[in-house]
Amino acid sequence: MSKFKKVVLAYSGGLDTSVILKWLIETYGCEVITVTADLGQPEDLDGVEEKALRTGASKAFVIDLREDMARDYVFPMMRAAARYEGRYLLGTSIARPCIAHALVDVARAEGADAIAHGATGKGNDQVRFEFAIKALAPDIQVIAPWREWNLMGRKELNAFAAEHGIEISSGAKRYSMDANMLHTSFEGSELEDPGNTPDACCHARCVPVEEAPDKPEFVEVGFVRGNPVSVNGEQLSPYDLIERLTTIAGRNGIGRDDMVENRYVGMKCRGVYENPAGTLLFAMHRDLEGICMDRDLLGIRDMLSVPYSHAVYNGFWFSPEREAMQAFFDKSQESVTGLVRAKLYKGGVWPVSRTSPYSLFSEDLATFEGGHYDHKDAAGFIRLNSLRLGLYSTIRNKLGN
Repeated sequence: MSKFKKVVLAYSGGLDTSVILKWLIETYGCEVITVTADLGQPEDLDGVEEKALRTGASKAFVIDLREDMARDYVFPMMRAAARYEGRYLLGTSIARPCIAHALVDVARAEGADAIAHGATGKGNDQVRFEFAIKALAPDIQVIAPWREWNLMGRKELNAFAAEHGIEISSGAKRYSMDANMLHTSFEGSELEDPGNTPDACCHARCVPVEEAPDKPEFVEVGFVRGNPVSVNGEQLSPYDLIERLTTIAGRNGIGRDDMVENRYVGMKCRGVYENPAGTLLFAMHRDLEGICMDRDLLGIRDMLSVPYSHAVYNGFWFSPEREAMQAFFDKSQESVTGLVRAKLYKGGVWPVSRTSPYSLFSEDLATFEGGHYDHKDAAGFIRLNSLRLGLYSTIRNKLGN
């Protein structure tokens, strides 16, 4: 008797997940239901359902998660100003808990006893999917074919597909790529050697900076409680706003990063990432915080952004620590409301003006032209704050330092 009766498969329609679909049926004799997440990726999803059914799925769902991902995952992460290892804007990482939630919802609705994914045993995605599923549905088992089968390369996958009549794309892919509304990532090929320069074809959303317009473009983004809500005066939904800014930033060559990162499983990995909207929003959101957030509050927020980014990268979205940190970040963003205008030029973002009804900036205090600030007050401030330095000096002298 089969170990599993009904399995929900995270399905893209590509070679790997198409082979997994047939392999699950053969290996476990189970019913397989596919779930394809529409996350605003550039790929055309037309025909994915039909292909899944032809390959043997009993049901096939394509679920529109664009607004869900933008509102419930991307924007909370942006309120936290999260960047993994100071650079990576977590474009792939943030999609995984959103997909996992949809997989669990379908598994519950269909009475499935397992969820399967196509992440390999080397990468971070296996961890992200399985941590999220464990947090949301600890009773549902997970099947990770790449940790079970003996199909260890593209040659073996192609042979399996040919033997079982599975349709595969005739074009060879140069890179291993992942894409959603926020970003496109490139790995593999010449990028496997960190010493190699990326090939010229390694662009999808950001034009090369030398091909960006020779004239600067200006853009204005409105924020409410830390969330972007408008572009150039037009109110937009979360997904539509990201899509609009992706186009604007991308045509100016903004949002491309070539880096070596530390995977959670312990190895280093080189990737090229394009995240035009995220790069633009990060810079403009941070600029608005400069006039809206208290100094010490901003400092604590920046410290907490580091463990928060690790939680997102390592798959702990549905964890108590991420949720607790999120509550702090959301509280810190209550006054981050206003408009930021920025100049975009040849890959760069330069905020040029910012206004807010909750601005902490006081022209009366900051002006060089008089105002009500009494310069004499600074003398007492300096005396009190330097007391400990004088005491420490005596200790240094005793130690001979």
